[in-house]
Amino acid sequence: MRSELQNALIAAKELPAPELPELIGSLAELQAICMARLASPVAVPRADELLTVEQASERLGMSANYLYRHSGTLPFVRRIGRSLRFSAAGINDYITRKGRR
Repeated sequence: MRSELQNALIAAKELPAPELPELIGSLAELQAICMARLASPVAVPRADELLTVEQASERLGMSANYLYRHSGTLPFVRRIGRSLRFSAAGINDYITRKGRR
């Protein structure tokens, strides 16, 4: 990064005075972009949560029986031994995709 800034330092020392306002404007723009990026929140991926059939049915607005019957075709179903769990992140993706259609 320092090498890229070296050109700006050389320009600040060698540019004719009438061209300095443009350089100052460019540097101010660069600073504003950096400050905006620092101020914006960083997206931190959340760990996925496995839901029970009751929690999943409530989130989806589907009956527990429907979820059991269609567990083989739903992309967010996770089988743990004999029980079914439902990926919260998978349900959110499923809802988002269904809403776009």
